[in-house]
Amino acid sequence: MTRIRDVVEIPYWKLRTGPKNSISDIEGIRVGHVTLIEGKGPLIPGRGPVRTGVTVILPHDGNLYKEKVVATAHVINGFTKAVGLIQVEELGLIETPIALTNTLNVGLVADGLIELSVRSNPEIGVTAPTVNPLVLECNDGYLNDIQGRHVKQYHVLEAVRKASTDFAEGAVGAGTGTMAFGFKGGIGTSSRIVTTSLETYLVGVLVQTNFGRREDLTIGGVPVGKYLRGLEYGTFPGSVNVIVATDAPLTYRQLRRIAKRVQSGLARVGGYTYHGSGEVVVAFTTAYRIKHGVKELLDLKSLPDEELNEFFRGVIEATEEATLNSMFNSVTIEGRDGHVAYQIPVERVVELIRDHHMRISTQE
Repeated sequence: MTRIRDVVEIPYWKLRTGPKNSISDIEGIRVGHVTLIEGKGPLIPGRGPVRTGVTVILPHDGNLYKEKVVATAHVINGFTKAVGLIQVEELGLIETPIALTNTLNVGLVADGLIELSVRSNPEIGVTAPTVNPLVLECNDGYLNDIQGRHVKQYHVLEAVRKASTDFAEGAVGAGTGTMAFGFKGGIGTSSRIVTTSLETYLVGVLVQTNFGRREDLTIGGVPVGKYLRGLEYGTFPGSVNVIVATDAPLTYRQLRRIAKRVQSGLARVGGYTYHGSGEVVVAFTTAYRIKHGVKELLDLKSLPDEELNEFFRGVIEATEEATLNSMFNSVTIEGRDGHVAYQIPVERVVELIRDHHMRISTQE
């Protein structure tokens, strides 16, 4: 596994990472994948080739319907077919795992989350309110038979069963068929340690990348994409989903402020929120568990807004790094009709960045 900081130094990253440099550095969070790769050759809609999957993020190990987490949803660019964002935005709570998949599989994946919830809470829809499944999506149709909707209910349940603090990045799960800046994208993660005047906390990010034009790609402030022009590395699909987590005691409003800073992290790598690209952020905190149906005053202490600046920096740095990790950890994938998404040429990129810094040093 190759991560961006293994091969390139980004001088403006100031905050330390968590122990694993992962969203799972935050206690209780687990991530699970199911990766589906089947067949090759010409596209036969409904049959393959299959290059897709599902990724689930579990905010804690308990029953999420009965112990919800405080959350927010922020839409940077609304070209998305996500499910569940409206209620999250309205109530400020998450009550199922967060699932990532492909665009046309949203309904079946939501069905999997509903099945999971009903099995654990048979009162749902009978003596208790219904449940709000939360599913985000990217279009992986360049490589995948997206009409086939190959992710089924049982795959969602399997991903939940397999969820762990140690999970793969790159072309896995919901990132199996996605692309980024004309190269193979996928799943990436990163974390930062945030120190306030009161206590030290963590902020973690997980991304599903499927956005960006090659010529816009920027790494560590170096416009490497323009130097890679002329290489044929696929097309320009759209969308990126970003999951932000923290263990800090923050309100729905404060989480929303942090979620808005994700856009700065995406911009650092060359994300311009083009038409056809959907950018969605879901942010939550594990600091509280809100019991379902509670009928008493909630004592939710939160940090003052003056303490948020390091969280802003942390989420920007972690978003940038997670996006690059999604590319550097991926592998070349050949999909339907011979379409190929190539891994970013790591050695060439390192050479370009080194040469850029040498030219700057010479000019100084």
